[in-house]
This record gives sequence, C-alpha cells and structure tokens, in this order.
Amino acid sequence: MRAEALENKQQQSTSSNWDVPPESAVEDAFDTTYKEKEGPKPPRIIVWRNVISMSLLHAGAVYGLFVIPSASRLTLLWTALCFFISALGVTAGAHRLWSHRSYKATLPLRIFLGVANSMAFQNDIFEWARDHRVHHKYSETDADPHNAVRGFFFAHIGWLLVRKHPDVIEKGRKLELTDLLADKVVMFQRKYYKLSVLLMCFFVPSFVPWYLWGESLWVAYFVPTLLRYTLVLNAAWLVNSAAHMWGNRPYDTNINPRENKFVTFSAIGEGFHNYHHTFPYDYAASEFGSKLNFTTCFIDFMCFLGLAKDRKRVSHEMVQARVQRTGDGSHRSG
Repeated sequence: MRAEALENKQQQSTSSNWDVPPESAVEDAFDTTYKEKEGPKPPRIIVWRNVISMSLLHAGAVYGLFVIPSASRLTLLWTALCFFISALGVTAGAHRLWSHRSYKATLPLRIFLGVANSMAFQNDIFEWARDHRVHHKYSETDADPHNAVRGFFFAHIGWLLVRKHPDVIEKGRKLELTDLLADKVVMFQRKYYKLSVLLMCFFVPSFVPWYLWGESLWVAYFVPTLLRYTLVLNAAWLVNSAAHMWGNRPYDTNINPRENKFVTFSAIGEGFHNYHHTFPYDYAASEFGSKLNFTTCFIDFMCFLGLAKDRKRVSHEMVQARVQRTGDGSHRSG
C-alpha cells in the first residue's frame, strides 16, 4: 500500500510539473483570404507618451555607452547575463513557447521564462503572443502590427509610436487564444505586469551590482539597466525590420522575411526568418538546429535537464521539397 501511495504521489507531482494548457490550434499560418480594405488609409495617430519615453530611453542608452569605461568587469558580465536572460524571455518564452507552442515546458521553466520576459519589458506575454500570431497570419498587410511594407522605421520602432491600424485590433480580437488564457503563468504575469517590470527590468539589474560588489548606482542604472534594456529592444525589433527586408529567401520567395546573419547574431538565433515564416512551428526557428542559435541551445539544454520536451521539428524531406518548389536558389545544406 505504501509503495502504491508513493507511486500515486509521484504521478501527481509529475502531472503538476507538466501542468500545461490543453493543446489547441495555433493560428500562425498566413491567411491568403485576407484582403486589405479599399479606399484611403486611416490617419496615423501619434502616441506622444511613447515618443517621449522612447526618446529618453535611447538618450539614456547612448549616455550609458560613455559610462561603460567606469563600469567594473563584474558589472559588464552582469550586463551580459541580464541581456541573455531578458532576450531568452522573448525568444524562448514569448516567441517559441507561447506564440508558436513549438515545445512544452515544465512549470519551473515557464516561471523562469515569465520572469525573464518581464526583464525584457516588451509587453506582457499574452499581448506579445497575440500580436505575434496576428503578425504571422496577416504578414505585410494592414493587419500586421509591424507591417514592413510601411518602411524600415515603422517596422522597427514606428509601430509602437502610433495607434494600431484598426485591422490589427479587429483580427487580434478574433484569434483563438484559449491556450494563453488557460496558462496560469501567462495570466499571473499579465495581472502583475507593471510591478514585475519595475522589479525585474529596472530594480534587480541596478540593485545587484550596487549591493553585491559596490558598483555605483549611477553606473548600475545606465549600463546593466538602460543600455541593456535598449539593446534587447533593438535586437528584437531588427527581426521585424531588417529580417523582413535584407537577406536571401532560400525557402519561399513569395514572402518578405529573409535569412539575415546579423539579426541571427544580435537576436540570439531569430534571424533565420525566411525559414521561420515558412515553418513557424519548428522549435529551432532554423533548418540548422543549434548552429548560431543560442535560443535553440538553451531549449535543448532544458530538455536535457528534463524541464522541456516535445520539440516540434520539420523533416529534412519537407524542407528540401519546399526549397525546390519556392526557394530562390540560394539554399545551402549547412
């Protein structure tokens, strides 16, 4: 009886550890039936609060560059660590896990990625994933939140400085998002998002170097906080802008997203963008797995530790068939 009770307890513990939302179809495939409305485009309404805050943030980041010589080596290492943690909150978390459900994560890993996502401060997971699914489903149309057809500046940062196009709002409301609503980590973060951002994006990066090794608060605020935050933002934005404009299209010439090596490096593996938009459900977001792909390395390591599983992958045969059918002829096998 004791052995049976212990086994039941272990099963319950394992079940709670993998307490993931029920499977549901993720709407991230391009909708060919969508047609943009005819007639004049709605006027751009500038959100001046965002314009001012982004201007001040980038001014602070530029100043942070001049403060770097005053920072200790430990502070610079801490800045790099905060960069990778916050970047993973977007790439491995909001993007590959919650937007595309390309793998499954245990509760501890989901909590870590939720905390890391708050450190990145790029909207809460629910809003990020919803907008990203809209982006995939209506890419390069009026319903795309950061439509690259409207130019580099708009796709990079401009979309955050103006009100959303009505079609973005309309299509976002119609998406099936029950998986996100059922995820306790996602909804907890959404409920306490502002507090979590103040804590993880601003307080922790500044407090740790000041408290643990005596760095000045001035340096701690401008380098591992403002400069790091701005770098992570722009690395993510380059996926929306540069990776939709410059590079080759070995998998599908019918779509704008490109393979961009610089974005691959800066966004820790998110620059294989022609592949990603062709096969959005692939957990590696690349044909080449962990090659030049820190995010994929992280997910693989989490699987090794037993914290993740069920990584979705596209077969080699399917990739080759797509390359032959719609690629631009630039494909290389490694």
